[in-house]
Amino acid sequence: MRVVIMGGTSGIGLATAEKLTGEGAEVIVTGRNPDRLAAVGARAARAVAVDGTDAEQVAAFFAELGEFDHLVLAFSAGAEALKPLREITPDDLNSAFAGKLFGYVTAIQHARVTGSVTMVSAASARAALPHTAVLAAANGAIERMVSPLAVELAPVRVNAVSPGVIDTAWWSFLPEEQRAQQFAAFGGQLPVGRVGRAEEVADAIAYLIGASFVTSTVLSIDGGATVA
Repeated sequence: MRVVIMGGTSGIGLATAEKLTGEGAEVIVTGRNPDRLAAVGARAARAVAVDGTDAEQVAAFFAELGEFDHLVLAFSAGAEALKPLREITPDDLNSAFAGKLFGYVTAIQHARVTGSVTMVSAASARAALPHTAVLAAANGAIERMVSPLAVELAPVRVNAVSPGVIDTAWWSFLPEEQRAQQFAAFGGQLPVGRVGRAEEVADAIAYLIGASFVTSTVLSIDGGATVA
């Protein structure tokens, strides 16, 4: 099984690479950060420098790669757009959409994938939290693409995972002590009593890759956040 994970050098993408590599898959990860690419090591078969927001780089990467079985899209646009709407700038909007939604679309357009596409969105798409309107819009657009793409790209299966608060480097904009306090406070409100781990989202992605009768599904991995 040959799997490409775009955005696979940290967080959920890297956890997924480690899991699938451990299960015997040939995993190719892409990313932009040279240090993270160099640190991937044996956790994937290959680590390739690709800027997912650069359509020419993406097209060239997939043209060279040829056909493969499964595509996982785990880009992160970061937390720049996590702010009150009146403070959002055009650059924030562009970063939120180009860094994730637009990159996903470009990758799917060029990928010669034969088995499945799994996109990582976020629970902000269905939540009602202040300061998350732009993130909700970008992730909501990703989730709304799932069903039409599942029909258009069939028999390739198209699904998404929608994580809640997950303890990854995405939250590194907060000082460590403040981050721990936020995690404890938010996790205490969830039915499961804690925030999530990247490995738990990786388990869900691996399930969708292997679930040959599942398509057009957005799988919530949020500890019950959207019902709490």
